[in-house]
Amino acid sequence: MTRIVVLDDYQFLADELGDWDRLGEEFEVDYLHRHLEGEPLLAAIGDAEVVVAMRERTAFPRELLERLSGLRLLVTTGMANAAIDLEAATALGITVCGTASGSDGTVELTWALILAAVKQLRREDAAMRRGAWQEHLSGDLKGATLGLIGLGRLGGAMVPIAKAFGMEVVAWSQNLTAERAAEAGARLVTKEELLGAADVVSIHLKLGDRSRGLIGAAELAQMRRSAYLVNTSRGPIVDEQALVEALRGNAIAGAALDVYDVEPLPADHPLLALDNVVLTPHLGYASEANFAHYFADIVDDIVAFATGSPVRVLAAP
Repeated sequence: MTRIVVLDDYQFLADELGDWDRLGEEFEVDYLHRHLEGEPLLAAIGDAEVVVAMRERTAFPRELLERLSGLRLLVTTGMANAAIDLEAATALGITVCGTASGSDGTVELTWALILAAVKQLRREDAAMRRGAWQEHLSGDLKGATLGLIGLGRLGGAMVPIAKAFGMEVVAWSQNLTAERAAEAGARLVTKEELLGAADVVSIHLKLGDRSRGLIGAAELAQMRRSAYLVNTSRGPIVDEQALVEALRGNAIAGAALDVYDVEPLPADHPLLALDNVVLTPHLGYASEANFAHYFADIVDDIVAFATGSPVRVLAAP
């Protein structure tokens, strides 16, 4: 019997969405519905040969992989996972496979967050629930400037929606060219120019050595006091403590966040006490279409590995 452990199934959907019967009776699937770390995680995985990780909800550093003596296949949703030490996995003989994405849910969520922040939805919803009426004026997107930090697949998909709202779009990233920016419908500027000009700054970068801590106290100080910061990429791209201080001091108008340094966000986190930030629990990829694709590919990955021909294998750069 080959044991499979599916981690962090918060919504109790893995059993329903995965066609696990395709694997046959020689496979047993266990679903973990809450986040575990340390010894409880090791105990839950035990001698499982296959582990399914939901994005970066659970980290797999070398020290954890070395203690999972039975692990042969680690499947992650998506085709990149910064929380897995791929070099260590390869050295330990663990195959890591990914899955395709089924929708642009992150782009849709980014616009939901932008609108929620600019239109003061969090504050006004809370005000109505305590009996108040129209405490704040909402902002407008028409005529405003959207600053995109990163203009890849997701950043590029932001542009036509911004244009539909009547926004000007400027963009910056370390390798972005004027030609690529113009092709996407944006104008290339320096990072400093973007931060100083944008009414909404939206981050669309992968987390790496060059992007970690990219937006810190100095960058937040360059933003307009009337501007909003939106992050649906990865939490550590923004210095979280510097952002808390900027929000506390009203150095910027507000923020809208879907990603954090530690996830799930701790119950005593200072962001939870601020009314000028909209918070969502890393929902960008958690859509019906994405999850349906993820679990179809997860089963495909396990079948392919079991037959000796693994697919969508992830390797260290």
